[in-house]
Amino acid sequence: MVVQNTVGKEAYGLYFAIINFTFLLQIISDFGIQSYNNKNIAQHRNLLGKYFPNILMLKAILAALYLLVIFPAAWLLQYEWSIFPMIFAIGINQILISLLFYMRSNVSGLGFYRTDSLLSAMEKLLMILVCGTLLYVPAFKENFRIEWFIYAQMGALLTATLTAYFIVRKHLPKIKWRYNPLYLRIILRESYPYALVVFLMTFYTKIDGVMIERMLPDGRSEAGIYASGYRLLDAVNMTGFLFASLLLPMFSRMLKLGEPIKPLFKLSFLLIWSISIAVAANVWFFRNEISSLLYVEATPYWGTVLGSLMLTYVAVSGIYISSTLITAEGQLKQMNGIFVVGIFINIILNFFLINRDGALGAAVATIITQSFVLLSQMMLIRTLFNFKLNKKLALSVLVYTLLVIMVSWKFYTFSGVIWEWRFIGSGGIAVLIAIGCGMIQPRQLKSLK
Repeated sequence: MVVQNTVGKEAYGLYFAIINFTFLLQIISDFGIQSYNNKNIAQHRNLLGKYFPNILMLKAILAALYLLVIFPAAWLLQYEWSIFPMIFAIGINQILISLLFYMRSNVSGLGFYRTDSLLSAMEKLLMILVCGTLLYVPAFKENFRIEWFIYAQMGALLTATLTAYFIVRKHLPKIKWRYNPLYLRIILRESYPYALVVFLMTFYTKIDGVMIERMLPDGRSEAGIYASGYRLLDAVNMTGFLFASLLLPMFSRMLKLGEPIKPLFKLSFLLIWSISIAVAANVWFFRNEISSLLYVEATPYWGTVLGSLMLTYVAVSGIYISSTLITAEGQLKQMNGIFVVGIFINIILNFFLINRDGALGAAVATIITQSFVLLSQMMLIRTLFNFKLNKKLALSVLVYTLLVIMVSWKFYTFSGVIWEWRFIGSGGIAVLIAIGCGMIQPRQLKSLK
């Protein structure tokens, strides 16, 4: 946020578009290995010593291929040559992100869930400390450039990745590094379905930033405005991402052992729904106040984009839970079909709405697409696991949702207290409502440990 305020919406808009562009191709450097490895190590922990050196070698090959592909792709999108060094640096960061996720998948696959969460926090904390120094020390702040932000991320990612490597290394026998093309082909063949899931899911969530920047005459400015709202969506999405990282090995192991997964699915879904509804409702009503507080260039249009994007948090958080269960079950073909349809919906909507409404049009397209994907996945889960609709539970969810929206609106319209306290108070009441409606049951939360 402070980076965008320092470098301006256009410079940050370009960075945001390139981040999304390199994300679209990141599947080359990952190829579904993280999800494949997380699921298999959780079910067969004794295979870690065999998998680890071979997968690391494979990831090195894929990383080199990834770097070879992004430059022709950038040329096809007509990016200026002066931007290519930035594309290369961000590409290196994407490789480090993929490698860190792979290392963490081994940590969580071994059952060290708290360590996995700490590793996730470590990378972000290091980046905040380094970049914060550059932003708040006057000698650095005066000359701050967006490239410094990229290099701060690079250092934090590299440190966290090395830390994760040494944690995993402690639990491995002596590693034998050797090139085995047959084994690498087997890994690629088995991880391919997971790669397709990651690619399709990434495509319809990241293409909007690229389309905004490339389609509009003032694309970098509009992309910067979109990034200002998407940043907060990304931040709260960390909750869903951490849920997914922890639940995938849990679901995988429970399914292998034949244990009932419905209680864990219900608990995690209700918890994430409670959080997402409270956040989305609060941010929607206080959207202009939040934008003005965070961004020096903010206008009511910025607030509308922010509020619209945060409404998608409800669907996105649910998708994290539902897609994780479907992945653990191995039913990727059906889920990929849902994502393919989601891509077509998203591109068509973006094409028309971005031309008409700019960043706001992309936000509306995101709401529609993510809602479609969530509903489709829930229908698939009901079919796969024979989950029956619990009318009492559905009523509790509906009552909770309506009450939270009403409370958020009431706190917003109450003018006797500064808006920051009203915002916090609304969130606190939402927690009490969630407990009262049975959405959050403190005793059952221990089962997530």
